[in-house]
Amino acid sequence: MSGTVLSSMSDEDFSRARHKALFNEVQHFLNPDEATLISLSDIKKLLKPENEVYKGMQTIPVKLIVGSEGRYNDFDNRFFPKSMHLKSRWEHIDIAHINDIPLPPISLYELGGVYFVRDGNHRVSVAKSRGVEFIDAEVVSLQSEIKLHPGDSLKKMTKQVINYEKRVFYTETGFGDVTDFWSLDFSVPGQYDVIYNHILTHKYYINMNKSDEIGMDMAMQSWLFHVYFPVISIIDKYHIMKYFRHRTKSDLYVWMINYWDEIKNKYGSELTLDDIAAPFMKTFGESPVKHFKNKIKGLIFKKKIKT
Repeated sequence: MSGTVLSSMSDEDFSRARHKALFNEVQHFLNPDEATLISLSDIKKLLKPENEVYKGMQTIPVKLIVGSEGRYNDFDNRFFPKSMHLKSRWEHIDIAHINDIPLPPISLYELGGVYFVRDGNHRVSVAKSRGVEFIDAEVVSLQSEIKLHPGDSLKKMTKQVINYEKRVFYTETGFGDVTDFWSLDFSVPGQYDVIYNHILTHKYYINMNKSDEIGMDMAMQSWLFHVYFPVISIIDKYHIMKYFRHRTKSDLYVWMINYWDEIKNKYGSELTLDDIAAPFMKTFGESPVKHFKNKIKGLIFKKKIKT
């Protein structure tokens, strides 16, 4: 096959892949993050792997490769190329596929049962565009108990991590069985550890002047009814949730407690939750109208950067 024909074929392949990336972007115009390739760094922050294990050479299902260590801005969530500057390298690899020329293995990180490219992003992009099912790779595994779902966006993976943290918290503490309260939900990870520390602190202060120390079960009940619910009542009283869209009441509980502590340290311990409700909303909240305007501005700004 002549070089001219090969060049024409690879040019068409790249154009087809590029158009798919553009169409994908249009489809997710209102939720651009859903079309974004996942950054390994973001997932490491979520899962916090403790160590690395070298797994050596393996044959990996291409569908399980969901992100990249360093080139996540160059490809969309399906590894289609987003920029024309990728064309030359992409087409060079595509021609090798057309000619059945063996390519060197790629390098991958495995984390949560899915894979992230260390080296070989263009090779993965061409493989996915051509419908290749398996690819040879040198794999390093980052150890984590949480298993992720291929095809999920970062937002969905974050939700999965939060659900995992909730299961661990409720199982290890028996919180739901003790309190019969199962709606301790968060929109960001890491908050169940915060709640556990709040309960331990509450338990400590209750037991300070007691000869018979109360147990963890009573401490959890006491914290829920004498600390958590009073904060939630303030949130309901001042309709604070409408200024924090896509957040939960438990999110607001943690943030308001932190803010209340800061304000009391600065202005005096006599300040109540009622006193800090209005300044909290004004400082951190966002009205529905302002939220809508900011979302539109953000979409326009992202569009300008890409063009």
